[in-house]
Amino acid sequence: MFLLRLFSLLIIFIVGCARRDVLVVGVDATYPPFEFVDEKGQISGVTAAIAREIGLDMGKPVEFRNINFDGLIPALQSGQIDLIISSLTANEVRRQSIDFSEPYVKTGLSILAAKDSTIMAPADLQTAERKLAVRIATTGEQWCRKELPQAKLVALDTDAACVLEVVNGTIDAWVYDQVSVMNYHAKHPDRTRALLAPLREEFWAVGLKKGREDLKAKVNATLARMKKDGVFAKLADQYLSKERDLMKAQGLPFVFE
Repeated sequence: MFLLRLFSLLIIFIVGCARRDVLVVGVDATYPPFEFVDEKGQISGVTAAIAREIGLDMGKPVEFRNINFDGLIPALQSGQIDLIISSLTANEVRRQSIDFSEPYVKTGLSILAAKDSTIMAPADLQTAERKLAVRIATTGEQWCRKELPQAKLVALDTDAACVLEVVNGTIDAWVYDQVSVMNYHAKHPDRTRALLAPLREEFWAVGLKKGREDLKAKVNATLARMKKDGVFAKLADQYLSKERDLMKAQGLPFVFE
């Protein structure tokens, strides 16, 4: 019994040390320019930069875990990761199971419409039997299920699959965030249309396990420093200059404003 207890204490000590020495960040690296795998096989983008700034302030190296989006919250709850930094919208549904930092991005749900679709404005989504793509576990899916009960929803698990449905004209539109809609329209300008007027404003924040108030305070301090020191402006120059210019041209506030 003594040896068993000693072994248990040793395991707790080892896990505790690992927790203190490394900051483990969960990310679904399929969403450039915020989170993606670069040509060297490394997690890169705005998200990686934010994570490393947090790690720097905490004096910890950052270890990334690339997890499909719908698996991020379970991974956080089970202790596999310390933070979610993955373009995660802070909303009341998710607040029931996890905590959030202060927001670092303000964006909105918008529409990527098929070129030949009759959708010309947000109000056109209300037409009965409208066929829409949604990505599983995203706020776009949540919004469509709540606000468009008559729509036929095609639920898919990747951005690429949703875009393909729009490009092929098999669905009318995809409801997703503004930056994604801009980027995917730029890749398929002859087959899609970008309707950027927000259906609803959203805020992205860092996800934390409930009860980690100490960690939340450190994350919030880093985000505040990054805003004050112009780090987010530099990240916009590096990763989002085209999107920033397009949003300003349409009279829309930029995501870091």
